[in-house]
Parts: sequence; structure tokens; C-alpha cells
Amino acid sequence: MMTSPITRAIIDFSAGAIGGTACVVCGQPFDTAKVKMQTFPSMYRNFIHCFVSTGRQVGLRGLYKGTAPALMANISENAVLFVSYSVCQDLVRYVCKMDRGAALSDVQKACAGSFASIFSSMALCPTELVKCRLQAMHEMEASGKIASGQRSTVWTVVKTVLKADGPLGFYQGLTSTVMREIPGYFCFFGGYEFSRSMFAQHMGTDKESIGVLPLMFSGGFGGACLWLVCYPIDCVKSRIQVYSLAGRQQGFMKTFLGIIHNEGFGALYSGLTPTMIRSFPANGALFLAYELSRKMMMEKFGA
Repeated sequence: MMTSPITRAIIDFSAGAIGGTACVVCGQPFDTAKVKMQTFPSMYRNFIHCFVSTGRQVGLRGLYKGTAPALMANISENAVLFVSYSVCQDLVRYVCKMDRGAALSDVQKACAGSFASIFSSMALCPTELVKCRLQAMHEMEASGKIASGQRSTVWTVVKTVLKADGPLGFYQGLTSTVMREIPGYFCFFGGYEFSRSMFAQHMGTDKESIGVLPLMFSGGFGGACLWLVCYPIDCVKSRIQVYSLAGRQQGFMKTFLGIIHNEGFGALYSGLTPTMIRSFPANGALFLAYELSRKMMMEKFGA
């Protein structure tokens, strides 16, 4: 029995949300270190120093700042991403004049993922802005960019954005987000599918039967490919979203060139180490949770 388009969309949405939750649970402390080092690279020598300093200054909970909006961001992003990914695969088949349901190559799936990221960016940007501000609030106060002693909760950040810039304020950094997502998710899905293909070829089986560990490694490999390609863009995005707490920021190109001029090209890669470490457990958990939950729901509701 064929699954109806609506049922398939609901399954993809639910599986994406489950995958997004698994991603945050496994990788939040590393993501916090990434944002802190991107926005205030001069404060930390390396990611170990960032972990230790955060633990001493605000306690272990400091590494989990922004977890609530991170969950909202990843659940909404991945739910929309995987629904759009399924639709964009059909679009790629249409453009390539392929039959509906025909198997796509790894490159074609990468293209579908790249197209899908445009839609997920719209869901991701507002929640990621709140997450990044919460994660770097201590550094903003310590550097004197904002007054100290402010309450740092999701609700206070939301109220600050609405009061200062209105609803559109949540989309500060949208251009950077879209610029990051389009090439990033081409590499993300391309790396994931390529790795699965290599495992399947080596093991003499199909991609659906490679097992848990190869599946998780493939997810981590896809995540590593994404960050290696688009990390400087993500750094600019984080600067715009965090520094906008102290006032409206310049656009992407001016911020990008300002970082290079004032801090050097290396500043664009500050925080890359915890990001690469995070990519394997977090993205491995993302794809494992997505693939297993989707398979279970497809079997239950008919495929």
C-alpha cells in the first residue's frame, strides 16, 4: 500500500522533530562553546579553556544555556527540513524527467537537501537568534557591550527583541543563515549519502541495511562536511545575531570584512574544534533517530 502524500509529510515532520531532539541532547555543550568562541574569540585560548572558564564563572549549567530555544530551533528546523527534503526530491525527479519514486543519485539527493534548506532557514533563524544571545549573554556583559545583571531567560530575550525591533527583529542574520544553509546542506546530505553508499558497497548490501554504527558515522561525516564548508559564514551569522543585542548591526559583507580586517582570517574559524567534535555524536544521533523513527512509522502506517 502506498503512503498518501499527507501521511508521508506527517511522518517526515515527526521523524525530523525526533532527530532534532536527539541532536540537541548529544551536542548542546559543544554548540555553546562554539557560539562563545565565535563571538568573543579573544576571551578563550581554545575550547578546553572555554569549557573550564564557563564552568568556573557560571557553573556547568552555563554550557546548557539556550537549550530550550536550541530544542525549538532544531525541532522546527529538522521537521521542516525533512518534509521539504522529501518534496524537493520529487522536484529533482521532475526536473530530471524521472519517474515518481525513482531512486536518486547521491548528488541529486544533495541538491534536494540544498533546496530544502531554504525553507528550514525560515523556521530556524528566529529560534537560533534567541539561542545564540542566551549562550553569549555572559560574554556580552563581561565585555561591557550591555549592562550587567540582566536576567537571561528565553522570555526576557524574546521581549527585548520585540521591544527593540518588532517581530522582524527575529530575522536578523537571515541572509547569513540562508547563505550558510544552501551550500552547507548540499554537503550535509551529499556527505551522508556518499558515506552510506561507500559502506553499502564495502559490505555488499544496500544502504538501508548497513547497520547502526555505519549509519551514525555517515551522519557525523555529513555534519563534518557541512561545517568545514560553511563555518566562516556561521561565524558571521553568530556575530550579527549576538551583537545585535547591543544595537543594529551591519550587513553580512561589512561584518565579514570587518572581522578579517580587525581580527584576521583565523577569527572566522574560532570555535571550529568543538564544532567538529560535536558533529559526529550530534549528527550521528540525528540521522539514527530520524531513520529509525521514520522506518517504524512507515511500517506502521503503510508504505
